[in-house]
Amino acid sequence: MNTATSADGTPIAYDETGDGPVVVIVNGAMSTAADATGLATALAEVGFRAVTWDRRARGSSGDARGSTPDREVEDLAAVIDAVGGDAAVLGHSSGAVLGLVAASRGVPVRALFLSEPPVRFGEDEPADDLAERLQAFVDEGRPEEAIVTFQLEGVGLPREMVDQIRASEMFPGLVALAQSTVYDTNLTREASTPSPEMLSVAAPITVLRGAQTFPMLITAADRLADEVDGAELVVVPESIMHRPDPAATARVVRERLA
Repeated sequence: MNTATSADGTPIAYDETGDGPVVVIVNGAMSTAADATGLATALAEVGFRAVTWDRRARGSSGDARGSTPDREVEDLAAVIDAVGGDAAVLGHSSGAVLGLVAASRGVPVRALFLSEPPVRFGEDEPADDLAERLQAFVDEGRPEEAIVTFQLEGVGLPREMVDQIRASEMFPGLVALAQSTVYDTNLTREASTPSPEMLSVAAPITVLRGAQTFPMLITAADRLADEVDGAELVVVPESIMHRPDPAATARVVRERLA
């Protein structure tokens, strides 16, 4: 992987696949660049240079204690600058929120594709102290509890599903990302009710969601597309339960950037 240096000196690891116009993929919570491999491959197959990257406190990227959403905006800006300064952004889940926030703060983005962003518009918000409790778990050497609490309270997964995840082989990999749950919580809390700047981003915006996904995400995607100036809502039937289908998503991007 290559490395971009964020404004605060944090190294941000990124990788590139394919040739053509650049699309930077921004992952959601509890994921790394590797989790976007399928999406990057699909974008490369339809003529794009897909960029995947580890958000701070994940994978091969660094971190700085007490990082804020501003630092993550700077991370995305550093990646875009490192790959040429001209890019569309495809963000999924909290990555979609980060992409929208970054564009609203002047990060150069040619087009935004926002996949199921968890914006709540002030309704059914997690507890105000969630980020602080997650940080306490991490500081106390209890990252497992940070992951479980984030899944239950931040994401809203049912207890049965969380228990299954905890007993699965994937759980240790999630535990390694515990610090990032604090950053995702702070990001989505800060931007849960989109600011006027977020709702008036100049770049073309496409909001994507599956036909079968969590009800909160259907409400969020539909309302965001309705409130953002000139945004388009695209329902992707192949994307099921908050998992963007790589080929179908790449097709949407290609049709709008051709």
